[in-house]
Amino acid sequence: MTANPVLAEVTRGAMVESRHRGAIAVIGADGQIVAAIGHTERLIYPRSAIKPLQALALVESGAAKAFGLGAAELALACASHNSEPGHIEALRTWLGRVGLTECQFECGAHLPRRTTDRDELAKTGSKPGPIHNNCSGKHAGFMTTAVHCGEPVTGYTRHKHPVQQRAMDIVSELGGVSLLDAPAGIDGCGIPVAGMPLKSVALAFARFANGKGLAERRRAATLAIYQAMVEQPFMVAGTGRWCTRAIKAGAGAFIVKTGAEGVYCGAVPAAGIGIAIKVDDGAARAAECAMGWVLACFAGLDAPRRAEILNLAVSPVNNFAGQRVGEVHPSAELAAYGNGSF
Repeated sequence: MTANPVLAEVTRGAMVESRHRGAIAVIGADGQIVAAIGHTERLIYPRSAIKPLQALALVESGAAKAFGLGAAELALACASHNSEPGHIEALRTWLGRVGLTECQFECGAHLPRRTTDRDELAKTGSKPGPIHNNCSGKHAGFMTTAVHCGEPVTGYTRHKHPVQQRAMDIVSELGGVSLLDAPAGIDGCGIPVAGMPLKSVALAFARFANGKGLAERRRAATLAIYQAMVEQPFMVAGTGRWCTRAIKAGAGAFIVKTGAEGVYCGAVPAAGIGIAIKVDDGAARAAECAMGWVLACFAGLDAPRRAEILNLAVSPVNNFAGQRVGEVHPSAELAAYGNGSF
């Protein structure tokens, strides 16, 4: 099998220092391939990039309505957040409303992403708990659904728990692929993951974006999740994060979601397309770069928004003195596809 093409280059001075290879799938809701580069049939673990799909069960089940969850909570259910104070406060309020406690999280703990938030924890002599896990919003959604459906909260991360079965079924149905015999693993936050073709992940986001042919309950859920992410981009990621910056720049035209190991997904309702990107070496900087370029090509943005997204496709490489010494930018190979035609 031939190697995937180079999607992003990293320069230092006058030379390209590093290159990141990967694949991109842009698919319509009818399954039509709008654009493809690299091996889009290759299996990937979508990781946290599919949180917006997994969060649909929170709405479909009636749990979100039953507990009065608004846009902030729904966006947190889709989030890989920074664990900033705004995230933590919203999560604690959410748990209290449902009658849950932090000790019921099964996602494990890690330090907040930002140094300032780590320092604040240290000043108080506190240690990070599972609520500081960047996936805690998704886990709050899982637990809330379990409570609403009368299911045990304990063990909600296990493959056979109804919460996980619902999430897998939704992803399988939207992606048009069976996950019963798919390669399986455990995500960093403890939930099951299943291998899917990259093009099937893109199809799932296309159906999420388009909504045609979906049952009314699912269609309403996709609209609720999409609108929450657009209204609350800070909750999706946080200060300085690419997801938050891009969703803000799009002003409702699209949503994007990062996943570990160089995965990025997006949904563009007006165009009825889904986007899925996988960088071979797992580099997030390359996935962000490629997503910016793809959105500029396919999201149908007006000139000012397109320019803003193209700016996000390029990120600086700085030295320790804060001097810009290079950049991450779309590769010549990817840029050659320009004007929305791969």
